[in-house]
Amino acid sequence: MPTSALPESTLPTPSADAQAASQELSRRIASRIEAAGGWLPFFDYMDMALHLPGLGYYAGGSLKFGAAGDFVTAPELTPLFGQALAAQVAEVLAAVANDVAGAVLPAPTSGAVPPDPAIVLEVGAGSGRLAADLLLALEALGALPERYGILELSGELRARQQATLAESAPHLADSVVWLDELPEKFVGCVIANELLDAFPTHAVAWRHGERGGLMERGVARTAEGFGWAERPASGTLAEAMAAFPVEAPYESEISLAARAWVAEWGHRLERGALLLIDYGLPRHELYHPQRHRGTLRCHYRQRAHDNFFWWPGLSDITSHVDFTAVAEAGFEAGLDVLGYTNQASFLINCGIGELLAARQQAGGEQALRASGALKVLLAPGEMGELFKVIALGRGVAAPLLGFRRGDQCHAL
Repeated sequence: MPTSALPESTLPTPSADAQAASQELSRRIASRIEAAGGWLPFFDYMDMALHLPGLGYYAGGSLKFGAAGDFVTAPELTPLFGQALAAQVAEVLAAVANDVAGAVLPAPTSGAVPPDPAIVLEVGAGSGRLAADLLLALEALGALPERYGILELSGELRARQQATLAESAPHLADSVVWLDELPEKFVGCVIANELLDAFPTHAVAWRHGERGGLMERGVARTAEGFGWAERPASGTLAEAMAAFPVEAPYESEISLAARAWVAEWGHRLERGALLLIDYGLPRHELYHPQRHRGTLRCHYRQRAHDNFFWWPGLSDITSHVDFTAVAEAGFEAGLDVLGYTNQASFLINCGIGELLAARQQAGGEQALRASGALKVLLAPGEMGELFKVIALGRGVAAPLLGFRRGDQCHAL
């Protein structure tokens, strides 16, 4: 989850192995910059820093999630998050139960085609904590899917997910399949928790003066390593920037990749819903004058910083989600906007308060930990307001359970 940025001088010193990996990644980035004529869009830099095989942040072997990693996600705080989300997933599964035979998944990485379709698909499953909690909760609700798909490109994270499931839900682990790509056609429920914020994004600027206008921010080599450099924006990016009601000087981000990913589901989702959970804002709030320096942020060992060129590949890089753009992309691709609200309202609607009450009746240390975690999940100053949930779908009636009170679609 996002936090206030600190100067990189306060960050822990990376290990020798981590520094060596970052130096190799930096050499690869430098070669890419030289091949591109001395300037690389920040989109490409961020993509390499996060995803370059063997060296990028998500492709390397460092611990990312949990108290010992770089940041903490909602599933890592308490199983109540997954248990509440399961109520919404179960409702979607019930709505599409008659069409399950229409779901077609690509072959899992084992090469064997699963005999039954996966009607739950989690994209970017992190440590596997949410998958384990969801499966156990859906089993308790009598809504267990025959297959649970996980689309995860990081081999290191796949291994961790497999270990988490083997430890926490061993009797359900065989129902999980790992995929390399999106299914051609899908009927069911898609879940993505803190996925869109990590899509590589275009860094942009609106400038005054002779060299002003619509600018794309990129990366060039400097005496210290890498630094910012700008060029006039063009094509789709310039068109998107021209439509935004901001006044120069202004710096921000536009995630064309997140829009494209959402739009792709318009071609693939035959019936069902996407449940997208992330931190962000509707466009009129995200591009407010007070956010004139944008929302890009790095995360390293539970600390946030804004030096994107500090030991490339060792920090996560994220930006806030433009939920208006997400809704527009889905709607233009033929999907219905089924609901949009903050995380607190969504979880309360899904019964997280009742789940906590049941835990408290049992008493003990777990009840105390759950109560503390719930404050983080629901408090306006924590994750409750900053994190949003949006549902996009086809052939599913609204309102869904999580949006029956406090739906904010009018604010998009």
